[in-house]
Amino acid sequence: MSTRTPHYADWAMLGYQTWLLGVEASFVIATRLSGFAWQAPGSDKEAVRMVSEKIAAITELQMRYLTGGMGTTPLAAGQNTVRHYRRKVAANRRRLSR
Repeated sequence: MSTRTPHYADWAMLGYQTWLLGVEASFVIATRLSGFAWQAPGSDKEAVRMVSEKIAAITELQMRYLTGGMGTTPLAAGQNTVRHYRRKVAANRRRLSR
């Protein structure tokens, strides 16, 4: 992150990245719900994994906020938060699409 004053384009890009996170998360949710509805093999383990991953992701993010690892501006914090969740969601999308 730079120390320059953020421009509207930076905030627009954050909005776009947030939108992409929502699209990718929707795919993961739909895939999981489909497995739950059809009682796919391993769906019970997927439910447990889903909850434990969510707890781990928010705990990791909270620790980064508490230790100052999320940046010094609201824009940087937002960018780092979205980046954090996009990595987690992308990993789930790749795993579930196999």
